[in-house]
Amino acid sequence: MTGSAACPASRPAFVHPAFVKYPAQAAYGRTLPKNKLYAHSRAGTRLKNLFVEQVEQIVWQFKLAPETINLPARPAVPEIQVFGIQLKTPELSVDVLRAIDQAVQFPIIFELAHAGRMQVVACHKRPSEADASRWVLSDYFASGWLADPAERGAMPVALHLGGLYEQLLRALLPLPARPRETLSEHVARLDALAAKQREADKTAAKLEKERQFNRKVAINADLRRLQTEVEALRR
Repeated sequence: MTGSAACPASRPAFVHPAFVKYPAQAAYGRTLPKNKLYAHSRAGTRLKNLFVEQVEQIVWQFKLAPETINLPARPAVPEIQVFGIQLKTPELSVDVLRAIDQAVQFPIIFELAHAGRMQVVACHKRPSEADASRWVLSDYFASGWLADPAERGAMPVALHLGGLYEQLLRALLPLPARPRETLSEHVARLDALAAKQREADKTAAKLEKERQFNRKVAINADLRRLQTEVEALRR
């Protein structure tokens, strides 16, 4: 066969479920002063320096609330905020995110931007069972970095803001939920997995340094146990 080769059929762009096209009526577009956020969290010098060194600008991009997207609130999720953070550096300390989460009394989805790329980050934020005025924060979960502007999908369909928040957060979780596993249970399992993996990594490093045979045998047994527990949490 002669002539030029045919162009391959174009493939639909990959849309990461965490990158959502939020409705225009929920747009807020207000710049948040960094100093007010870290002052609210009673930040020390180290945290203030992190804000100054790592954060260029924080914009309150969207307010997902009953009056903006016509979904009823839930006690644990009265509103959902979407904050855009323009970074000065490729990485952002989770201490900065935690300070913002502690200063704002609603669940937050963060969209980070740096050098033509963007990433979605969030933790599971819920009211404390002991004190409803306080919020409990899980570890943070993140999408990969994608080119900015990233392809965005439609906002998940939900019956209320609690259901919407669950879908937005589950899109960031690195492992699928078990059958009938609630969001809180899912996040708690992932937090336990991260802690157990850190323990296994420390044990592996300890094994590498140990020179006494008897001690190596004992440490290796501990490592095998931890690895078994890690795998059980992954399933």
